[in-house]
Amino acid sequence: MSAAPITAPVPSRTRAFLRLVMIEHSVFALPFALIAGCTAMWARTRSMHWVELVLIVLAMVSARTVAMAGNRILDRRFDALNPRTAQRELVTGALPVAVAWRGFAIALVIFLACAAALGPLPLLLSPVAVGLLILYSYGKRFTDFPQVLLALAQAVAPIGAWMAVTGGFAWPATALGLAVGTWIGGFDLIYSCQDAEIDRVIGSRSVPARFGIAAALRWSSITHLVTVGCYAWFGLAAGLGWLWWLGLAITAAVLAYEHLIVRAEDLSRVNRAFFTANGFVGIQLFVFALADLIVQGLRL
Repeated sequence: MSAAPITAPVPSRTRAFLRLVMIEHSVFALPFALIAGCTAMWARTRSMHWVELVLIVLAMVSARTVAMAGNRILDRRFDALNPRTAQRELVTGALPVAVAWRGFAIALVIFLACAAALGPLPLLLSPVAVGLLILYSYGKRFTDFPQVLLALAQAVAPIGAWMAVTGGFAWPATALGLAVGTWIGGFDLIYSCQDAEIDRVIGSRSVPARFGIAAALRWSSITHLVTVGCYAWFGLAAGLGWLWWLGLAITAAVLAYEHLIVRAEDLSRVNRAFFTANGFVGIQLFVFALADLIVQGLRL
């Protein structure tokens, strides 16, 4: 009697969708929405508002899920032509497109519900945030500078978090939004260097494809200098203390390291720069910011 063949378990569609949108990469921008929210709470009442903070987290993660799901759906034909992305779930069929659209819709509903719960201004501006997130997905079709659109989309998170807490606009939020936008746009310039050659072939527009890898890396370095300047502007505008400045010094050192290990003739360490270094930046800067706010009287 022959043994029954052993088959690998089929992953659930939920897990496949979470892999599709790379949910763990929320660690990049989420800490800055938290920095904005906590700083606004400190400035306004000197106390943490936990319900608002949870809503900000849910809004941020769901908005990012909307952006990633939309990007993967719209880019699935580009992804199929690129060896680096040809194993993504919508290309291989591991996740049906209809299910991806369903996940997109659920995330959008969660985001809009959180925006409504945070107040009339976040709800009023939520279509702008969604529009910027989706516009980035189309960017590579009509501009050589899709990272600019990505930067604008990412700047929304800390600005929106500040507005959710205070109900209005403030310069510290703008400074932090610009810092986050230039930070993420700058490291996306590095990441996109991997696809420069294939992008030219398949017609996907980008800075490296149009101007070359060396130029993209130079522009990324300049962009990250602007990032550090904007983080400094935020610290000054918000009245943060020495712990913030210590965190910023570490951030500047990590960004410098990131640019040292990636060179035009050697892209083998792009993932180390993109995932490891940048993941560390967001987490450590949030820890230092929160510690500074607590030292200055933020009540948990």
